[in-house]
Amino acid sequence: MVRKILNEAAKKLTNSPTPLLDARVLLSKALNCENALVVFRDLTDKEISTFNEYIVKRMQGIPVSYITGEKEFMGLNFILNNSTLIPRPDTECLVEKVIEHNNFSAPRILDLCTGSGCIGISLAYMIKNSSVELTDISLEALNAAIENINLHNLNSRVKAYKLDVISDAIENNYDIITANPPYIPTEVVKGLDVSRFEPVRALDGGADGLDFYRIIIEKAYYALNENGILALEIGYDQGESVPKLMNKFKSVYVYKDYGENDRVVIGMK
Repeated sequence: MVRKILNEAAKKLTNSPTPLLDARVLLSKALNCENALVVFRDLTDKEISTFNEYIVKRMQGIPVSYITGEKEFMGLNFILNNSTLIPRPDTECLVEKVIEHNNFSAPRILDLCTGSGCIGISLAYMIKNSSVELTDISLEALNAAIENINLHNLNSRVKAYKLDVISDAIENNYDIITANPPYIPTEVVKGLDVSRFEPVRALDGGADGLDFYRIIIEKAYYALNENGILALEIGYDQGESVPKLMNKFKSVYVYKDYGENDRVVIGMK
């Protein structure tokens, strides 16, 4: 019965590049189990109804992660809502490079534009003696970040609070500052299908996509301790423009993502 339901649902998801996988994930969510294929029983009417609701949402183009309200990142599960971007595998490169560059035994870390908190929480989880602050302008996004702090039992080392990176001051004495800011040019955002569902405020980086970088780079330089690290996610075509803004940093590195696109810039103070 389960395979039949999955196959019928997959046939409806004609606009999805992975219809059967989407159907499996959504059925697992409806059944509240890890793998729907191992269910050896008839489904209840409520379970079928819930699954059908999920399929209708997916047919409307709503991303699977917004339907399920969760996404895996760095091997950890993260709760999402409509005010958070969906974590992407390419962003894992930022976390990995920060860990590679970290020479602090107990770093104080600030994660700007945190969204779900996936970057800062992953760093806290993997750098055991770190203390991490998650900040975002969106209270709704911070609610998700706080849920994720609780989910991973990091309350003692991770805090979240509202901060407008454009207008608010940033404290000093950080060892590491990270950010995945809005970096897509305004005119490009308007034509993106992703902007139908993901928060435009988290995507729109101004006319040239660099508005947030100009401010973050300047503020972060003065907020970092000596030998501190600024790690930024960038767009695939910003591997030259963003490093040019980091001329105060003594060393600047550009790293590619898994698709061989420029994705991470790291500056050492």
